[in-house]
Amino acid sequence: MKILVIGGAGYIGSHVVREFLDRDYTVTVFDNLSSGSRQNLFDEAAFMHGDIMHPVRLREVMAEGFDGCVHLAALKAAGESMVSPEQYAEMNIAGTISILNAALSAGMQNMIFSSSAAIFGSPRYLPIDEKHPKSPENFYGFTKLEIERLMEWYGRLKALKYASIRYFNAAGFDPSGRINGLERKPENLLPVVMETAVGLRPGLSIFGDDYPTRDGTCIRDYVHVSDLATAHVSAFEYINQAKESISVNLGSETGVSVSEMIQRAREITGMDIPAEASERRPGDPAELVASSAKAREILEWEPRYSDLDTLIDSTWQVYRSNYSLI
Repeated sequence: MKILVIGGAGYIGSHVVREFLDRDYTVTVFDNLSSGSRQNLFDEAAFMHGDIMHPVRLREVMAEGFDGCVHLAALKAAGESMVSPEQYAEMNIAGTISILNAALSAGMQNMIFSSSAAIFGSPRYLPIDEKHPKSPENFYGFTKLEIERLMEWYGRLKALKYASIRYFNAAGFDPSGRINGLERKPENLLPVVMETAVGLRPGLSIFGDDYPTRDGTCIRDYVHVSDLATAHVSAFEYINQAKESISVNLGSETGVSVSEMIQRAREITGMDIPAEASERRPGDPAELVASSAKAREILEWEPRYSDLDTLIDSTWQVYRSNYSLI
């Protein structure tokens, strides 16, 4: 089968591409390389340079005929979205409309959307399941929720079948070492820890150490990017066979605190990794943990690599390779 992966040169996208290739799909990557990297492209996958904001180019690509597409193209910095909502509205929402319209024009019926746990906002209960109230607290989360609503309406009115994959904190790298392209200007904890370990940063800030958690620092649910990739492929196969749309949450269902992540990274890397406590960030809940029960049930999904040591070690191997550390 033929799959188009929009944003397939990015961090998560490249792992999704790798999983489709490993399952013998014919894959085409569509990416403008604004945040993705040619280093993340594979010889087995075709590459088409383009931007989702150019609908004519999108229609040309989709006219080649695909059984489905994976949509990973988006701006994703929550803090930035509160400062530049117009950019996020245009890229995330208008860009998705461009993708949806091009897909329908080409007769494509299956779409996998890379959504986010940001649609839920602060937890009213834990773990967070699919029935949890949706009340995003940043504009990025709002755009993701609006996209889900758009797809729901397209699904009602047209033949579109979709899967919304809502994941929490993506981390780690391909355990086999086949993907080595680093994210540009990362903001998530683990890559910031690694940038500190290799000397790109003098230290890192722990935003709040007085939360009502076991060590005072925030607790988050980290899921390995290869486990996410598996879920994207399984979701495509599900909607293609069942002919019904789905929305699922993905997480390891195990919370890791900021302090625990930093300390274990020190032990695995052997590096100092200076860290200091600073003020809390507005809107940071004390704890976020997912329920993946629905994904286990309908996708038969199980996280294979989302333990803390694999998350850290697979990331460290890539940073060590990129910065020629022995």
